[in-house]
Parts: sequence; C-alpha cells; structure tokens
Amino acid sequence: MPDSATVQDPDSVSGPNLADRLRRAAELYAGKPALHWQDRTITWSELDEAVSGTARALADALPGADATRPGARVAVALPNVPDFVISLLGALRAGMTAVPVNPGLTARELQHVLADSGASVLIATERIRALVGELDLPALVAVHTSAPTAGGDQRFPVRGADDLAVLLYTSGTSGWPKGAMLSHGALAANHEQVDRIEPPVVGPDDRVLLALPLFHAYGLNAGLGAVIHHGATGVLVDDPGADAALTEIARHQVSVLVGVPSMVQTWSRADAESLAAAMTAVRIVVCGAAPLEPADAARFTEAAGRPVHVGYGLTETAPVLTSTLVGGEPRPGSIGRPLPGVQVRLVGADGTELWRDGVAAPDDDPDEMDLTDPATGTDPGQLVVRGANLFSGYWPDGAGGPDADGWWATGDVAYADADGDLYLVDRVGELILVNGFNVYPHEVELVLSAHPAVAESAVVGVPHPRTGETVRAYVVPVPQATVAGTELIAHCTRNLARFKCPTEVEFVDVLPRSVIGKVRKTLLGTTEETDA
Repeated sequence: MPDSATVQDPDSVSGPNLADRLRRAAELYAGKPALHWQDRTITWSELDEAVSGTARALADALPGADATRPGARVAVALPNVPDFVISLLGALRAGMTAVPVNPGLTARELQHVLADSGASVLIATERIRALVGELDLPALVAVHTSAPTAGGDQRFPVRGADDLAVLLYTSGTSGWPKGAMLSHGALAANHEQVDRIEPPVVGPDDRVLLALPLFHAYGLNAGLGAVIHHGATGVLVDDPGADAALTEIARHQVSVLVGVPSMVQTWSRADAESLAAAMTAVRIVVCGAAPLEPADAARFTEAAGRPVHVGYGLTETAPVLTSTLVGGEPRPGSIGRPLPGVQVRLVGADGTELWRDGVAAPDDDPDEMDLTDPATGTDPGQLVVRGANLFSGYWPDGAGGPDADGWWATGDVAYADADGDLYLVDRVGELILVNGFNVYPHEVELVLSAHPAVAESAVVGVPHPRTGETVRAYVVPVPQATVAGTELIAHCTRNLARFKCPTEVEFVDVLPRSVIGKVRKTLLGTTEETDA
C-alpha cells in the first residue's frame, strides 16, 4: 500500500481521512456538541483542537525518523470514552495508522496484536499498560492518554485514499486474530454507500448512540465514523449494560440507535415507562454484528413502536454490506439488500453462480437439496462481494484480500428470495455434512429456539463413525425450566428432516460470545472463555 510523502496544512480539508472530515465539521458546526459522555459535552471545535494537539504529541512520542514516517502504527486500547476518539483521530491526523485494541484482552492476546502490528505507541488504560510492562515489546512506547501538546500550526503527512487508515484485528474465532487493513478510502466509501439510501440514515441533526465497542469495526465506522462524516452528535456510553444505554438515550434524546441483538432483546423487555422515555426522539433503529431472532425483532417493534432494521457486514468490509433500509421494509429474518455501490453474488460450493445483484441463475441441478422453495428464491450459496469499501487484505502483505477483479468471498452462506432480499444461513466453515447432506446450524437453532424451555442454543458438527458428522446442540434453558434432551430432539424431529436433527444435547449456563455478541462456537466444549 503506497505511502504519501507530502505534508498537509492543518487548515486544509482534503480527501477521505476521518480527521479531515472532523476539520470540516469543526468549520461548519464549531459550537455544536460533537460528543456527549456522562456529564461532559465536547463541541466540534474543541474536539478538533484536541485532535491536533494529540497529533503533535504522537509525533513527539516517536523517536527520530519514526516521528515523520507515514503509517507508523498507534495502538489505542481504551473503552468508549472521549480519549479513545481523540487518540484515534489524532493518529490519523498525524499521518499514522490506528490500531484499535480491545482493552479487555489478556497479556497473551495483547502480545500477539501489538507484536504482529508492530505498533510504536500504545495509548491505553492503566490495566493494559501494566500488562504490557510484563511483555517483550522493547520498541513500544506506552502512555496513559493522548496528552495533547500545545503549539502552533504543524504540517502533517498527507494520506491518500489507498493508504492504510486502521488495522482492525478479527475476533479470532479460528486461530490467532488477523489484522484487516482498511484504507482511508474504504472507510469513506462505506459512508458514501449508506448515504445513497433514502430516506437518509444519519444526518447532521441526528444524535447517534455510540454504545458498541469503538475498537470494533461496527462501532468504529458505522457508529463513530458516521457521526464524524455527517457532523452529527455522538452519545458515548462506556457501560456495557443495555439499561445504561436506555438511560442515556432518554437523557440526550437520541435519534439513531446502532445496536446488536442482545441490546434489542434487553430493550424489548424493559419496563414500558423507561422504553417510552427512550424512544421519544428515536427515528431509526439498526441492528447488526450477529443474527437477530425474528421473535426479538417483533417484540421490540411491539414494545417500542419502532421497526428494527437489520444490517450485515464484516470487519473486512468497513463494515456494512447489506441492510433492510435499502428495501425500506424489514422482513423477518432478512439481512436486506446490498447497499448502493456494493455488488453481491451467491456462489455454490462447486463454483456455480446462483444469484447476482438480484437476478437468480437458472436451476441446472434440480436434485440439489436446499432450504428454500425454488419457485420463490435461490439455493444457499456463499456471499461473494465487491465494492470500494473492501479491505486491502490482511496485515502485513495483503494476503487473503479481494481477487484481481475486486471480488472477495465472505465465508458466509445466504440465499435470496424472489424479491431480492437476502437471508443469512451460516458460515461456510460451520456447515455440517451428515451422510453427505448439508445441515445449516442456524436452521436447527431456529427450531430449538421455538421450544418454550430454550433461551438460546448453538449447533455444531462433531465426528461420527457412520455418518461422517452428526449434529450436537448446546442449549441454555429458560430459568427454572425443566426439559430433557430427548424432548428437544423429539421437538426437532417434528420440525426438521431426520438428518438435520441433533443426536446429542448438552445443557450449558451460557454460550461463549465475542464482545459484540457473536457465539464463538470454537470454544463450545472447552473451558476457555477469553476473547481476542
């Protein structure tokens, strides 16, 4: 990825760099709140000034030639507090690359991320700095906060659209986490794609909930990035509980909710008075990062009087690819349609193209088993995507990125209905083969979740000497409910073909999850609980 050698006048506004968008917002909305956090309000002009001071401090913190080297990595391991925003944007303004880090990582996980990224500076909590002090990272400078440096104008390196903006480490569901390289242009492109949805999703008059972790692509670009891009107002929430978020939503009259399924589920079950107070100014509710059960969406809509719009994306796509906002009407279980400017194909296991941008391919194999009625939709296939929002590959050499034609296989399986709405089925790697027949875990999980004694479930394939694999279900029962595994297997038998039914049911207290709520199936059956 090329590095720009020119420098930037601090008074100029250029390109897709989020720090440049910040400067633009400061010029247009100087005295308007950029961030609310607890009892503190930061205006756009105050935020812009703090970011410039942090950029100077970061340049001062790097030794010798590193201070002027474009793309030097700055790791930021902070919760959802103003210092995270200032540090991240300060790194970008200084011409450096930001490496957002989960502040809850263990020493082992930190060692991998910081060493792999080659970060020169770490801005972190006291806990993280204590852990880093025990690690073998001699070239790393660790500081408590971004500590803005006062001073006059300073010229910073200009970063082009193709230059690396952030290095985001994937959740590590298999093996060590990998750093997804997102350019300034990719981050900006996703906002431009969302901007083409009508009516607008976010505008300058909106107050946007920023309760999702900012070190994750969803919270970082779909949340904070949207606030900066539009000059809106962000409401930072650093308490992970959904109840705390409801309080802040009501307090600041939030108009755009950006959430995950666990938040929607909790909000739908809040007391009527609290929910009504929180929903007063809300006009759009979007949910992503993990599948939202149709029952939870329906319960929220009934309780809050607002529909939930579902989106789908990945860290590698900056992050949004599809949304029910594109079609205008959320359909139960659907992830919507591709954003304007995003191309999507569904490709079968044999490489056959099943669907492209709303057009299904002819059915050349009528004997192939599928989950849908061929008259109303497509067979399931892997989502393969193309767009300006795609990453540049994995750090450091770009391996695993889009092919020569710009297409990238997501690893997710979906099907499309006759209207062009997409429905996520499962991850390619989680497909279970029973006697050669495909079993999609999510289909089994939906059936299990319909049983009144099941709070949630996760289905995986395990080796079997006769059928190759068999289906094992991990079930979290409803509190105080009594149910036997044989009863749940019988329930599945009444609703699924026999080869799809679990042959084993294991009851657990909780399912292991990532920070944004995805079930980490690789940890099922183990005692490991950490998240990278």
